[in-house]
Amino acid sequence: MQTQNEKSDILQEEPQGNSQDASAVSLQVSSSVPFEAYLHFAALQRSEEANGSQDEGRFNGWLSGLSSHKGGNVNIDARPNLERHREIPLSEKETASRALRTASWSSVFYLITTDILGPFNAPFAISQVGWVPGLFSVYIMGLIATYTGLLLWRLFIRLDSLRYPILSYADIVERIFGTRARRVSTVLQSVQLVVFVGIICLANAQALVQVAKHNICFSVAIVIWALLGMVIGQIRTLKSYGWLANAAVWFNLLIIFTSMGFVAHSPPNFAAAMSSLGVPKGPVITQSFAKIPLFSQVNGIMNMVYAYGGSMIFPEMLAEMRRPHDFFKGMILAQALIFSAYVVYGAFVYSQQGQFTLPLAYQGVSRYSWQTVGNVFSLVSGIIAAGLYGNIGIKVIYHNVIEDWIKGPPLLSTKGRYIWSTMVCVYWALAFVIGSAIPQIQTINGLIGAIGVMQFTYTFPPLLRLGYDVISDAMIADKPYDPTLGDDHCRIDSWNQWSRWQRGLFSGRWYFKLFNLILFLASTAMAGLGMWAAGETVKSTFAVSGAATSFGCRAPV
Repeated sequence: MQTQNEKSDILQEEPQGNSQDASAVSLQVSSSVPFEAYLHFAALQRSEEANGSQDEGRFNGWLSGLSSHKGGNVNIDARPNLERHREIPLSEKETASRALRTASWSSVFYLITTDILGPFNAPFAISQVGWVPGLFSVYIMGLIATYTGLLLWRLFIRLDSLRYPILSYADIVERIFGTRARRVSTVLQSVQLVVFVGIICLANAQALVQVAKHNICFSVAIVIWALLGMVIGQIRTLKSYGWLANAAVWFNLLIIFTSMGFVAHSPPNFAAAMSSLGVPKGPVITQSFAKIPLFSQVNGIMNMVYAYGGSMIFPEMLAEMRRPHDFFKGMILAQALIFSAYVVYGAFVYSQQGQFTLPLAYQGVSRYSWQTVGNVFSLVSGIIAAGLYGNIGIKVIYHNVIEDWIKGPPLLSTKGRYIWSTMVCVYWALAFVIGSAIPQIQTINGLIGAIGVMQFTYTFPPLLRLGYDVISDAMIADKPYDPTLGDDHCRIDSWNQWSRWQRGLFSGRWYFKLFNLILFLASTAMAGLGMWAAGETVKSTFAVSGAATSFGCRAPV
């Protein structure tokens, strides 16, 4: 967490033009911003967004506490300064931040659904662990993912403002745990997003190979989708992706329903199961508890984790909303749809295909004509989802490297357009390398699920919430914050004194902090187990006779 020494620079006021009016001032902020400033200006921002709206009166019970921009344990009240705040001219950075905020909660619903709704590996995940642990894991992980998504939403509401905008997951991490933690988050998020894009290129290449009846080199098929991604990647704002995301949701639903019908009226694709999984032809068998090696079962669970990996880009979606307060509507509706699709589709396909279930279930249909229907639909929805991941992944790099590190031009500027276009080409080229290097979807899904998805969806959110509660509970005894006086005036002690830690750790709802700590430790342990399992699965998969090889022409289906 940030210490008082790290935040010792004082916010200073300078008059705008020749005016001596105290209301017409601009805060000149140093590179180190006090935590109280984030809370203060976030409270101003939320009050301004809610001005004239009836929405704030609609939140009752636990949701009211969860969505409040102030919070009962934060010694911040920005309402008296709201009118004064509106009279302060926006800086260039604030104007750029406001220009990005155009998406609605319905757009978020489609974006989240596009991001996560792809239950085509759910049947495979259930087949790796069996009926009981499979369905139980899908339910529990979906429930926890919803909880951690609400945690991220709350943190964004309380820490984001036009003056100090949150543009990525790493911004939340930095405000609670400092710059070093931000760098770790940025690297992990960038790796995860580019691997996501690589996985979708890999999945689309498999579909194209099946459609072409293997008359195309597999690596060439991956190149085709990387080139198409370079074209779609030129879109810079999420609002422009709204109609594409809408279309992708319906395409995914079409794949779900049509492939369920096809699976019910055709035998499994025995040849693909042998090529991809090493499972010989035989009768279909389902199990309550799968009897396979432990690392394969853990890898199956990591494929389930991968299914709920959208939390990583929630802050990026929130950063482009007109009213971030409404985010929960789109998120809860999307999670409900996603959970229903995963349970129904996963259970149905596994019941029909058992141990022959493929990592992309719609490719497990034995009839070529029926394979082609699912593959063609998936080509469209897949490239849209890949474009979404690429868009946000490149933004993470742009904001952290181009704008923050080398002080480059804003994203929406003319120079920013040229830099963006170059980065898109490099990004998709890297995605091709990843997709061709490990041409086995089930193994790369499990690997990135353990390294990245577990962290951003299950490990980091409870830790971030714990850190936030410790900092804000320690502020209970402080004086009210005034941005004109700097960051030293309100604190009665510093973080190197036990009194502040004592308030932070034991004041407020200590049991809630303990719960988040336990959830963080459990997620960390599961991630470590998943990394081991992914490594063992990669090794065993490449050992299968006839398996696809890196940068080769043989497809894994």
